Amino acid sequence: MTFTRRVQNLKPEGAYAVLARAQELEAQGRPIIHLEIGQPDFQTFAHISEKGIEAIRSGHTKYNPPAGLPRLRQAIAEDAGRRRGVSFNPAQVVIGPGAKPGLFFPTLALVEAGDEVIYPDPGFPTYAAMIEIAGGVPVPVPLVEENAFSFDLKVFDARLSSRTRLIILNSPANPTGGVIPPADLEHIAAAAQEYDCWVISDEIYARLVYDGLQAPSIAALPGMDQRTILVDGFSKTYAMTGWRLGFGIMPESLAQRVELLLTHSVGCTATFTQMAGIEAILARQDLVDEVVVEYQRRRDRMVAGLNAIPGLHCQVPQGAFYVFPNVRSFGISSSELARRLLDEAGVAVLAGTDFGPYGEGYLRLCYATSPEKIERGLERLTQFFKEL
Repeated sequence: MTFTRRVQNLKPEGAYAVLARAQELEAQGRPIIHLEIGQPDFQTFAHISEKGIEAIRSGHTKYNPPAGLPRLRQAIAEDAGRRRGVSFNPAQVVIGPGAKPGLFFPTLALVEAGDEVIYPDPGFPTYAAMIEIAGGVPVPVPLVEENAFSFDLKVFDARLSSRTRLIILNSPANPTGGVIPPADLEHIAAAAQEYDCWVISDEIYARLVYDGLQAPSIAALPGMDQRTILVDGFSKTYAMTGWRLGFGIMPESLAQRVELLLTHSVGCTATFTQMAGIEAILARQDLVDEVVVEYQRRRDRMVAGLNAIPGLHCQVPQGAFYVFPNVRSFGISSSELARRLLDEAGVAVLAGTDFGPYGEGYLRLCYATSPEKIERGLERLTQFFKEL
């Protein structure tokens, strides 16, 4: 069977492949510690769930406008703008079933065949996939440990060209947990304006930042409001991964094009899901703050435990809920280490190369799991590397 070029190079996300293998081992009776999936272990906050249930019971199960419910678009414009120091209007907001449409559809609307797109490596696997599907040329730029996993700006500058159409950012980042510092954002913003290209800023982890810090948004910098697509959602902040609710904020003319792509693909996002999203934004936020405090405790324990293992080095990530330890000293590829950790130690982690070639020499572990599982995972990791 012959397929088009746009799908021939598509690959599954490494997390799902590892999860499937881990579940096979569990079916055989093996106890597995899951540190591979980037999903909050908390339940969706009760008041949000109740609002969604109430909406279903009240009959809010019909079609709605493809760009989203006006009340939710208004709430997002006000909340996202206030948090970033930017003035947004509801016409700039487009709602989607998850944040991925906010990544995919602007790329389809902006990138022509042969256009170059700069993206972070290691980075979220969807970035490279959506560039190729749009017919663009993926141009990876390494995130370097020495720069707190921000771009290698020398490589970034060298790979910019007149063919660069789009720059993709992710801060706080998956898989590294790195936050792009203000000076680097200013450098990238100046380059985007000089080369007249767009920026997609994936800020899905923007609320999950630690040590009293904040993750600045490139959208707030002078001259960037008309060339930035800000992408965010409800999955990570409110533990709503399965609700499938995200959004993009972009210039109105682009939002109109993206709305048409939504119309002809998904139609619209579930009404009751959006009503739960309204509740999430407008109701109490103290539970989010409590979760962030708990994630920081788990991060600190995970980092301390990993750094206590001889030969392993782990930076303290500033955001998200991942650690990205350096395992180069063991002289074994990331993919082989991840495989052996699962098969021999019963700990499911991801290879850094699941996020791109520049992830070689690293592993990704997710600490959005219980402290008990983190402790057991650290015990198994310590024993594995000791024997290694």
